[in-house]
Amino acid sequence: MIKKILILGLLLLWSGFAAAKSGLNIFAYPREAPQTPIYTAEGKAIKLGELKGQFLLVMFWSRYCAPCIKELDEINTFVNKTKDTGIEVLLVSKDDEWTIPEEQEELLKKYKATDIKYYTDKNGKLAGDFGIFSSPHTVLVNKAGEEIGRISGTVDWEDDDVIEYIYKLKAEHG
Repeated sequence: MIKKILILGLLLLWSGFAAAKSGLNIFAYPREAPQTPIYTAEGKAIKLGELKGQFLLVMFWSRYCAPCIKELDEINTFVNKTKDTGIEVLLVSKDDEWTIPEEQEELLKKYKATDIKYYTDKNGKLAGDFGIFSSPHTVLVNKAGEEIGRISGTVDWEDDDVIEYIYKLKAEHG
């Protein structure tokens, strides 16, 4: 009886991020993350290796992807709930989706996602180097600059269980 109650409790605990877990893949061994630059709105090149010391969620998205647009507000909430914890969210889209840099900023403002750091990926090179050809897709990078896993598809980023799970991954994998 106690086993059944314990199992039921664990199932309920983990149900909050079941959607994320279905597309979640944590690697047995970390991989070196590509060092292909992404670009700020001002045109400054940044490589993931320059952000060592932070636990990164590199979120590949597209303005033409309805699920991506739908979760922008939730990602913004996630960013605010996890700020100053060593977790950094990088929103990355292909550069050819934007006529001018301000266009991306305006879209993020429209969908209440103004606290997310956003970048462009020239010709989709970083996404290609990761082997990512669909969105939304999140790459998890540890503090050493190594890829530890991925999440394919959407996630309920506002869910406290999801946030706790990301904290757990950060603690376990650096």
